[in-house]
Amino acid sequence: MEYLIGALGAAVPLAILFILYHQKTRKAHGTAEEIVSKARSDAEDFRKESQRVLEGELTQRRGEFEKELQIKRAEQQSQDLRLAKKEDGLDRKFDLLSKKESYLESKEKSLNKRAQMLEIREQEVDQLVEQEKQVLFRVTELSKDEAEKLLLQKLEKDFEHEKETLIARAVERVNEVAETRARDILATSIQRLASSYCQEITTSTIEIPNDEMKGRVIGREGRNIRAFEKATGVDVIVDDTPGVIIISCFDSIRREMARRAMEKLIADGRIHPARIEELVAQTKKEMNDLIQQEGKQIVYDLNIPGIHPKIITLLGRLKFRTSYGQNVLYHTKECAQLAGMIAGELGLDVTLARRCALLHDIGKAVDHEVEGGHPEIGANIARRYDEPAEVINAIAAHHNDVPQETIYAVLTQAADAVSGSRPGARGETLERYIKRLEKLEALALSFAGVKSANAIQAGREIRVFVNSQKVTDKKALKLCRDIATEIENQLTYPGEIRVTLLRETRVVEYAR
Repeated sequence: MEYLIGALGAAVPLAILFILYHQKTRKAHGTAEEIVSKARSDAEDFRKESQRVLEGELTQRRGEFEKELQIKRAEQQSQDLRLAKKEDGLDRKFDLLSKKESYLESKEKSLNKRAQMLEIREQEVDQLVEQEKQVLFRVTELSKDEAEKLLLQKLEKDFEHEKETLIARAVERVNEVAETRARDILATSIQRLASSYCQEITTSTIEIPNDEMKGRVIGREGRNIRAFEKATGVDVIVDDTPGVIIISCFDSIRREMARRAMEKLIADGRIHPARIEELVAQTKKEMNDLIQQEGKQIVYDLNIPGIHPKIITLLGRLKFRTSYGQNVLYHTKECAQLAGMIAGELGLDVTLARRCALLHDIGKAVDHEVEGGHPEIGANIARRYDEPAEVINAIAAHHNDVPQETIYAVLTQAADAVSGSRPGARGETLERYIKRLEKLEALALSFAGVKSANAIQAGREIRVFVNSQKVTDKKALKLCRDIATEIENQLTYPGEIRVTLLRETRVVEYAR
């Protein structure tokens, strides 16, 4: 009994637990079914919402696509219209060109016919003229040459006045255009480049502090001065003039090298043959460097590329070369700038014009070492270092030794004349100056009808006074031209000479 009671006591809790478990299980199944049902409902709602959004986006995209399609169709239609208009225009132009071509062909045929007719008429006229000549020769009993001579004499006599009038008008027209233009170009170039030169001679003067230094320069029994002259190739003149030593040499480069070496010796104070040779060698190297630097600098200043190094060295040597007191390097630089300016005004190659003018006097760098004139020497140098043909001709022809083949040779000669003849460029002895003026006046006085002639403006102009009773106004023009032509043929002068002819009639009466 007790066992049964005990068993029942143990079974009751188990039954209660089973009942509770069963209830929880049913409750969990119900909750799960509710969750699943809600999830299905939410999923259905999400699907419907997504479908609605997608349908809205699809409708919007379809509308946008239809709008773009309409725009593209409108653009395509407008392009089709433009192309149709262009095709119509091209068709009209083609028809017009066809009409013009046919018109030109008809005109060409008409002109050919007229040309043939004119040729026939010209032959007929030539035959008639020849027949008239034969008849004229038979009537006058003159030969052809005699008739031509007689006719020309008569025409020259009849048209003397008209000829002088035509010459006057032609000269006036030319002067109005050419002279003004040329004067403007040259005046502008000269004004921009006007500079003075210092005249150099064949001696250099060196100042010394005292007579003691002069004795040290001479050395014991003259050994120092002999060593210096042997090393430099110059003559050193030491006379009674206080504080001065003179270095003389026709080679300006050697003279400059000797001057610099002497100044270094005087400043150093140690004067003996070994020191002299050392300083002379050092100065010679410095001079070579200076020559090269000067050549490179002038090429750089003028912006002329491609010049051979040997020619650059020769250009540097021109710094120590003078012509009529004018430094040749500065003269060539000035000529190059002038030629470049004139070439720019004329629409030519400025760099080539500068190159021709810069190298036109290159022969002067070695003309004391090589036989021949400096134009010929310079042309050979340029040819040796492959300079352009225009440059070679400009160098060889700038003194009219050979014909001028290009416009750049003419520009080079013009620039050389302007640079050499402008005021202050070159020195001239008084004797040569007076002789040139006398020749100029004598040449003008040699013409019939000239009363007096006066050279003015340093020989740049000559004023000629003529007899008004012997020379008319029309003949005065021809006489002035003849005088200018004779000056060109007989005299040598830099630049140009202006001939001014004056004719006047003076009437004097006295009231008493």
